Amino acid sequence: VLMAIVIVATILIVDKVTGVTAIMDVLVLGVALAVAAVPEGLPIVVTITMAIGISRMAKRHAIIRKLTAVETLGSTTVICSDKTGTLTKNEMTVKAIYDGHHSCEVTGSGYEPEGELYCEWESTDRATQERVSQIARIGMLCNESNLIEENGEFKVDGDPTEAALHVAAMKAGLDREREKALYPQLSSVPFESERGFMATLHGFDGKRLIFAKGAPEKILEMCSDYGPGHPTDRRKHLVTAEHLAQDGMRVLAMAYKEAPEGLSELKPQDIKGGFTFAGLQGMIDPPRPEAVEAVKGCTEAGIRVVMITGDHAVTASAIGKMIGITQKGGQALTGKDLESMDDDALFQKVREVSIFARVSPQHKLKIVQQLMRHGEVVAVTGDGVNDAPALKAAHIGAAMGKTGTDVAREAADMVITDDNFSSIFHAVEEGRVVFDNIRKVTLFLIPTGFAAILSILMAMALDLPIPYVAAQLLWINLVTNGLQDVALAFEPAEKDVLKRKPRNPKEGIMSRLMIERS
Repeated sequence: VLMAIVIVATILIVDKVTGVTAIMDVLVLGVALAVAAVPEGLPIVVTITMAIGISRMAKRHAIIRKLTAVETLGSTTVICSDKTGTLTKNEMTVKAIYDGHHSCEVTGSGYEPEGELYCEWESTDRATQERVSQIARIGMLCNESNLIEENGEFKVDGDPTEAALHVAAMKAGLDREREKALYPQLSSVPFESERGFMATLHGFDGKRLIFAKGAPEKILEMCSDYGPGHPTDRRKHLVTAEHLAQDGMRVLAMAYKEAPEGLSELKPQDIKGGFTFAGLQGMIDPPRPEAVEAVKGCTEAGIRVVMITGDHAVTASAIGKMIGITQKGGQALTGKDLESMDDDALFQKVREVSIFARVSPQHKLKIVQQLMRHGEVVAVTGDGVNDAPALKAAHIGAAMGKTGTDVAREAADMVITDDNFSSIFHAVEEGRVVFDNIRKVTLFLIPTGFAAILSILMAMALDLPIPYVAAQLLWINLVTNGLQDVALAFEPAEKDVLKRKPRNPKEGIMSRLMIERS
C-alpha cells in the first residue's frame, strides 16, 4: 500500500507539472491506479484458502475452531503431546501381576476377559492364590470405571486403565457382581494427579476396609507393612515396579488396611498411612503404528515432538523410544524435578528434554510457556478440565474429541476427532499447504497491479500518451483479479511440503524470493 501511494503520488505530481492532463482527469486516474495497485481481492481469497484448508483438515479428523489457526499450524515447530490414547492405542491390557514374591504373566489382549495367569511358582498354594486374588480385587473395586457387555462385545465405560483392571480380575477368576455384593462400596476419594492415588471404603463381614491404588511410589509411602517376607523392605517392590516400567508398562500399586468400625465417609486424613502392600499390576498400551510414522514425519519436517504424561518416567521413556521421540539414554524429567526448578532452569532444560513424566496440568503450562520463550511455535494436546490453561496459552491448542471434556474443547483452537497424533501431523501438513497457497495468490496479485503502474511510468518517461483511461484500468483489475486468484486457493500440496523446515514466524508473506520475482 505504501509503495502504491508513493508511486501514484509521483505520477500525479509529474503529470501536474508537465500539464499534459487536466486536473480532474489526473485525480480520476490516480484513484484508478490506487485501486489497481492494491490487491483488494486478497482478503477474500485468503479467507477462501483457509476455509478450503479447514475442509481438508476435517476430512483428516481435525476440526478447526478458529480460522487463523489454519495458517499457524503450518509454522508449528514443537508439538507437545499426551501419551495415552494419542501416541498409543488407549487399549490398556494387564500383562503382569506381582504379589511381593512372584510375578504372574497375564495372557490375552484388549477388553475381552479371555486369558490365563501363568506364575513362576511350581505349585500354587492357597496363600498365593489369596494374594493374587486380593490384588485383582482391589483393582476391580477401587475403581471408577466399568466394563459393559453388549451383544457379546465388551465396551469400556470410563477410563481404559481402570477397565483393564476389571478384565484382569475376571481372568483371575473373580466375579464382578459377587465381589461388589461381598464388598459393598460405602465411600471413595477419587483420583487426582496431585495425590497420585484413589481410595475406596468397603464393608466386609461387619468390618470396614480401605482399598487404595495408584502410583507405586505414592502407595508404598502410605504403607507400614510391605507384605509377608518383606515387612519393612519396600526397596524390592520399587525395583520390581521399575523393571516393569522399563518394558513399557504402566504400573499401579495396590494396598489395603482395616478402618475403624462405624466409619461411613472416607476423608483424605483417613488415608495417610497404615496400609499393607498387596502388589503391583503392570499394563501396556501399545504405540499406534500410524503415530510412529507421524513422529518420523515430524522429524523430517523439522518439528520436534515432546511427550507430556502422568505415567512413570521409565514407562514414558520406554514408549518414547518405541515411537522414536527419544534415543537410548534420553533424559526424562518428572514433576518432582520441575518443582525444584525455577523458570530460568526450566527454560534451559526444555530445549534438551523431550519426555516429561508424572507431571500435573500446572507443569504442562510451565513447559509450554518456556518453549514459547525460546520463540518456538507450540501446539499442545489436552483432554481434561485442568488442561485448559495450557491449551489456551499455546499457539495451537488441540483438544481430544473422544475423551476430551467440554472445557478443553472450548479452550482449544482445534479438536482431534479420533484422538490420534497422526491427525495433528496431517493438520500441520495442511497448514503448510494453506500458507503456500496464500503466497501463490499474493505473488499473482501484486505483479498484476503494479504492471499497470509501471506501464504508465514508462509511458511518461518516454513522453508518450498515458496508455489507459481510468475505466480501462478498473476493467483490467477486475479481469486479472477476478477468478484466477481463487483457483490458486485449490492448489494441491507441493511434493516437498513436509521436507522443509518450519518457516520463521517473523518471516512475512512477501519473502525475498517473491519480491525478486514480483
